[in-house]
Amino acid sequence: MVKFTYKICQDFPKDEIFGLQSQIKRSSVSVPSNIAEGYGRKSTKSYLQFIRIARGSLLELETQLIIAKELDFVNQSKFDKMSDLIVEENKIINAFIRSVEKSN
Repeated sequence: MVKFTYKICQDFPKDEIFGLQSQIKRSSVSVPSNIAEGYGRKSTKSYLQFIRIARGSLLELETQLIIAKELDFVNQSKFDKMSDLIVEENKIINAFIRSVEKSN
């Protein structure tokens, strides 16, 4: 998902490099980064907190993608593919949260 996000951002207008493009990149990278950081905390409670933060970043990415589509920075095909990736990632994160909660 992060790799595809960066590919999408290549098509953005140059004046968006420090605007929406930067936000989209940061939120996409934040998803796996927060999961990794939570794992490093060695506490189930902290881990769950960071996984939930990752889910929030994913939803932030979804919102930013919708805005980019509305501004015609992203074509329909790339928007659909990215939307599908976000939906799938959200399912994975939700299942992961349930799994960690059960093992606790």
